[in-house]
This record gives sequence, C-alpha cells and structure tokens, in this order.
Amino acid sequence: MENDRKIAIAGCSGMSPNGLVARAAVSDMAVDFDEVVSLCMGSIAADNEDFLKFLNDFDVIAINGCEGHCVNKILEDKGANVIKSIDIDDVLKDSPYRPNDVARLDEEGEKCVSLVKDAIKDSLDEFKN
Repeated sequence: MENDRKIAIAGCSGMSPNGLVARAAVSDMAVDFDEVVSLCMGSIAADNEDFLKFLNDFDVIAINGCEGHCVNKILEDKGANVIKSIDIDDVLKDSPYRPNDVARLDEEGEKCVSLVKDAIKDSLDEFKN
C-alpha cells in the first residue's frame, strides 16, 4: 500500500450498542485523519453507485459489531479489498468497559469508542509502514 493512499473505514450500522460504538469511532476517525474516509454500509448494501466507487479506489478496514460479521460479508460480496477486520468484541474483551445503549453513548460507551479508535489507529500505522 502506498503511504499516501487513503483508507476507507466501514463500521457496523447495526442496532446494537457495539453498532453505535462502531459508528462513533468511524466518524471520529474520518474527521480526525485526512487519510481516512468513512463508508455508509447501508448505501453499499443497497448498491448505491456513488459509494460502490469508493470500493474500487480505497483499501478498507472493516469494523464488525458482532459475531455476524455483516460488514465483512457485505464488503466481500461487493468486491472490496478488506485489508483489516476489527471485531469490537475482541477489542473490548480485556477491558472493563461495555457499551450499554443502542442510541446514546455514556461515559463507558465513550471509553469503548476510544479503545476502538486506538485499534483503528494501530491498523492505520500497520499499513503505512
């Protein structure tokens, strides 16, 4: 991968606490890092041509919210080059924090977002080198 190439991040959009954490983490990363763009999984699943074009132009990091791994399944079905998959349950398993709401982030939920963002940053660093 070229060092200046942008990375797309696709987060779970499911109605679960982990889905909310994924959306918040992906949104924050797209705002905070010029080399990151976020993908709308609903638009990709619905074959929105504008979003499908991203899949040809960007390597993708998938953020899965549960054991269903919907993000990976949809991206693979659409021919995306998924360079890394991050499972939120795996990121949080050794921490004392758990998200607890599907629509609102409390202090614990924000800590979960921070941990997921750290995992994404580690992945970005891995592919820059």
